[in-house]
Amino acid sequence: MAKYLYKLGNWSATHKKSVLFSALGILIVLAALVLYLKPAFNGELTIPNTPADKAAELIKEEFAGSAEQSTVNIVFKAPDNETLESEDAQRNITDVLNEISKDSKVASVLSPLELNNLNEDKTIGYAQVTFSVEADKVSEKSKQHILDSIKLTRDAGIQTEIRGGDIAFSDMEFEGIYEVIGVVVAFVVLAITFGSFIAAGLPILIAVLGLGISLIGIMIGAYFIDLNSISIILAAMLGLAVGIDYSLFIITRFRQELAKGNTVNNSIAIATGTSGSAVVFAGLTVIIGLLGLSVAQIPFLTLMGVSAAISILTAVLISIIVLPAILGIVGNRLSPAKENKFLQKLTGKNKRLDEAKANKWGRLVTTHPIIVSLVSIAFLAILTIPFFHMNLGLPSDGTAKSTEMTERRAYDLLTEAYGEGFNAQLVVAAKVDELTEETQLAAGEIVQEISDLEDVKAVSPPIPGPSGEIFMIQITPESGPDDIETKDLVNLIRDKSQATEKEHGIELMVTGSTAMNIDISQQLNDALPVFASLIVGLAYILLVMVFRSLLVPLKAVLGFLLSLGATLGFMVFIVQDGNFINFFGFPAQSPILAFLPVITIGILFGLAMDYEIFLVSKMREIYMHTGDSRKAILYGMRDSGGVVTAAALIMMAVFFGFMMNPDAMIKSIGMALAFGVFFDAFIVRMTIVPAVMTLMGKTAWYIPKWLDRILPNIDVEGESILHKEEAEK
Repeated sequence: MAKYLYKLGNWSATHKKSVLFSALGILIVLAALVLYLKPAFNGELTIPNTPADKAAELIKEEFAGSAEQSTVNIVFKAPDNETLESEDAQRNITDVLNEISKDSKVASVLSPLELNNLNEDKTIGYAQVTFSVEADKVSEKSKQHILDSIKLTRDAGIQTEIRGGDIAFSDMEFEGIYEVIGVVVAFVVLAITFGSFIAAGLPILIAVLGLGISLIGIMIGAYFIDLNSISIILAAMLGLAVGIDYSLFIITRFRQELAKGNTVNNSIAIATGTSGSAVVFAGLTVIIGLLGLSVAQIPFLTLMGVSAAISILTAVLISIIVLPAILGIVGNRLSPAKENKFLQKLTGKNKRLDEAKANKWGRLVTTHPIIVSLVSIAFLAILTIPFFHMNLGLPSDGTAKSTEMTERRAYDLLTEAYGEGFNAQLVVAAKVDELTEETQLAAGEIVQEISDLEDVKAVSPPIPGPSGEIFMIQITPESGPDDIETKDLVNLIRDKSQATEKEHGIELMVTGSTAMNIDISQQLNDALPVFASLIVGLAYILLVMVFRSLLVPLKAVLGFLLSLGATLGFMVFIVQDGNFINFFGFPAQSPILAFLPVITIGILFGLAMDYEIFLVSKMREIYMHTGDSRKAILYGMRDSGGVVTAAALIMMAVFFGFMMNPDAMIKSIGMALAFGVFFDAFIVRMTIVPAVMTLMGKTAWYIPKWLDRILPNIDVEGESILHKEEAEK
């Protein structure tokens, strides 16, 4: 691998202008194609063929008259010391609803009085706007018309908010300012690391180029298949972070080779062959983790993994093809001798002094390996404790959206007016095996039995469908959509179905947001062991080939489990248990995002192996030359520790940028990855790994001779290249 990448780096540097202009040409062509196709993100966070999904489809088919329609609730709250029954309030509400009805796509409009839904003190009520098209076909123009219309009541002092159900009025926010902050921090870290503004800007430039190509490619894919918005945000998050990191590793090696007196092209070729090999295999581990998400057989999760994998693959290709071309153009301007003197003074950077001090942490860890290992492991284990009471769920308007969004304010008004259960309504499809004269009576008895269940606030009369074989029953719980009590109620009704089938021949199928959450969480939990085993197994085999050791990869995997447990435990402590949620900017205490553990495993495992490869490959290189295991650890910490630290800080900066986004879903993913990188890079890789390897000594590099003979020689360290260079000199 190393010698092929050596040749590729040399070719790119030789044909630097052609390579650079080709990459820019691809970007321009893809951008033009996106502007022509105008793709949209319409995918939903649902799983087909779950019990809740089957119930929803059954109701949709039976009550086909409403299947082609969609509804929006306009929630009103009267000014202080007034009610919605006053003449002024009624006149203003009527004016708004008349204005809304002017849209040709609006089939009907019903006022709060017509629906008879004012709360007890007559201060809150909601109107219902029905569109003649399905939710995903409601145009932006129609949505904007409603937003413009409600200004009439807002100007009159009546708080007016919109609850769109499947129609989004506050689309998922992707405010670039927050991500820019992360990039600025990354630039500062790079500037301090390299001591050069030019060198600091290059990784960001390369990452942005790769990100542009990958995101535009994903957007083109969204024209042909249904993708949800979170897919492109996750791809952007990872593509930007790893793009900067991978460029950092190659540029660092390039500057080292220049410092040795090598020519520009030769330095590029060596850097691509050595650090480029590590980039390829590090990227491969991340891609394995992301594609492994397909094991769960959940369409939206599979597409998220594929989208992010495309972003990672593009980052790798740009790093090993386009970056060498740009390095060829920049040339000796990146030489350590050309370092920015201002930054040297600012950071107090002195190469000799740095080399003397760089290994203080390595010496500390290798001198006290037992104490360091025990303290670090204990710290991560304590953080893991909250993980064991994790409650999974999907975001609702009450937990995922900030109070700046109209859906969240509408959610809060409806909760204030009708209780928490109003936003957690369940729908039961009562499916009759055989119609009899007693079917209607049996349906009524079932409604009464459901009414007697714990946590039930109200149950509607059974509504028969046209066929008479399906009855729709609406249930309002006492508790909210994310509460354990509501989940227990869903399970109680499903358990009751066995008795109603036996006694009345009627199956009870439950749907609604809480039922969907239960089914999605269950399917994810069922897939988790298989998914984790697959990616860990494949990565272990890959690392055995890379390091030619049985224990080093095992230690890497066990270290990952420690950082994963700490990450998920930390998320439960903050998000679910509600500790410091205001500090981190979460809108409300909420369950853990149902697919967050799976995504965290897939992504964090790949990133953890990135740092393992970059850190330990240097240790192996030294060990192969000296046979001294402690010296290998110290040299590896000295030569690779700094760049791994910088890479982790950059990764964290990018993820923290996304974590500052107001949307709770983006915030949760950004937070899990940011702290996951912190725990894994600084506590596991930079602390536990060298400490444990010190305790293992030469045993760490043990591999049976028969296995060593049959394993392919991957040569991540680029030994074949370095030996060739030495021979030529």
